Amino acid sequence: MRQRKNGSSIKHPNLSDAEAKPQKKSPYSSKDVFLTCLGFRMLNALLIQTYFNPDEHWQALEVAHCIAFGYGHLTWEWEEGIRSYLHPIMFALFYKLLALLRLDTPCVMIKAPRLLQSIFSAVGDLYLYKLSFALFGDGVAKWALFSQLANWFMFFCFNRTFSNSLETTLTLVGLYYWPSVRSSLNKAPSGSRKWGLALAALACAIRPTSAVTWVYVGLLELYTTHDRLRFIFVELIPIGSVVLGITCFLDRLMYDSWVLVPLNFLKFNFLSSGGDYYGTHKWHWYFTQGFTVMVFTFLPFCVAGIIKSKYWKLSGLILWVLGLYSILGHKEFRFVLPVLPISLIFAGYSLAALEERGSRNGEKKRSSCICNKWRSRKQLAIFFLLASNIPMALYMSLIHQRGTEDAMNYLSKEAAKGKVKSIVFLMPCHATPYYSTLHNNLPMRFLDCAPSKGMPAESDRFMMDPVSFAVDFAKNWSRPSHIVLFDSEERHLKDFLVSHSFREVRRFFHAHFKVDRDLQASVVVYAMTDT
Repeated sequence: MRQRKNGSSIKHPNLSDAEAKPQKKSPYSSKDVFLTCLGFRMLNALLIQTYFNPDEHWQALEVAHCIAFGYGHLTWEWEEGIRSYLHPIMFALFYKLLALLRLDTPCVMIKAPRLLQSIFSAVGDLYLYKLSFALFGDGVAKWALFSQLANWFMFFCFNRTFSNSLETTLTLVGLYYWPSVRSSLNKAPSGSRKWGLALAALACAIRPTSAVTWVYVGLLELYTTHDRLRFIFVELIPIGSVVLGITCFLDRLMYDSWVLVPLNFLKFNFLSSGGDYYGTHKWHWYFTQGFTVMVFTFLPFCVAGIIKSKYWKLSGLILWVLGLYSILGHKEFRFVLPVLPISLIFAGYSLAALEERGSRNGEKKRSSCICNKWRSRKQLAIFFLLASNIPMALYMSLIHQRGTEDAMNYLSKEAAKGKVKSIVFLMPCHATPYYSTLHNNLPMRFLDCAPSKGMPAESDRFMMDPVSFAVDFAKNWSRPSHIVLFDSEERHLKDFLVSHSFREVRRFFHAHFKVDRDLQASVVVYAMTDT
């Protein structure tokens, strides 16, 4: 703690000050924080209109729809037993409830899953606030929550029905209960480590890669605790075994055989590098592109907060996770989503320091000029963060890559009216939602892209030569009532579609710029001329 020239101390929102006196009670109740976050996340969920990654639909909602209604498509991962049913079963139960209440209309089926996810997201927001408050006090907690709610990627991704989203919530709640994350003078509630272990085990059951996070926290606990034997033999092994046993029993019921998902997942993704089939990046991608884009304009505040706080336990966790995930060839933004909120805690620390600096200067006589300078810096920082993140969040959530969602929403409503008999998707595999959005047991066909050795997958062969593939494909098809494709392939298949008596019925805007293929500006729906 620094001293002024006149002998009075200058308060700074750092950890040492928080330890120097008993932890104050938060001025906001958990209920108020949760309800505020829930309202924000529900609005957030309703604003998401775009398609981000196939797993949101194909590894969660599609599986849940198959469980709840008896029809849907299970991808090759479920045949190989590298996915646990623990995550989709929650949405399956939700679908069942909607069906019992006769609310499973096309509109509700489209919106409801993300609204359910918004509840989990709000819990994550609440525990980000609670964790920040426990570590640094209210000044940091409120700005950490501001950073979480204002960050464009959290707005864009957190409410999507990825297992990564639930993993992120479990990580935030679990970290709050782990004693090793706290300082020695700012202890966690008695017995909270058992809750932390249970939540860590649950996160690993949903996503085995979550072990990357919890190995770090566990090693930290082993280093700091005085009761290591109790931690290992009385808590870690029994709690981990119970959660693993329940998960294995659930998967036994669903797979109809004993399947050890974490082992299969490890074999495919780590021992055989199976994930590389879907693309690889340079080792430094998370540091130079991926995570940098996620943090976005909060990055300088995050770095400043790490340096100012000197709280290396959490900053070390960020580096540990990014470093280990960098070893894998296949990389995606959402894989490191659980450490994004931790980075935003440090951004909140930096913003709180700006606010506190202005308040300290405000205590001085004849220092209104200095006070106004720091206030203006804080206001400029807030304006900069909002002006950069809000447009990005709205553009990515409302505009970029919305065509595939719009096309399926349209087909869902048309199918409910009896105007759709069957659908073929002549486009890269998993480019649209499927039965979980259509919610109608009609014949549908998409181009397969399961990993294979030797011959390229259907989806790859189609992209290499759309015309030849379509001609061969049509020799054995039962002609569908509707075909869905991107405009980038439509220009090659125009004559093919006309010759098979198809006409364009709807065109949906998709994107202004290309992502990893040629520009897919729109999604086009064709129908047979006699439908």
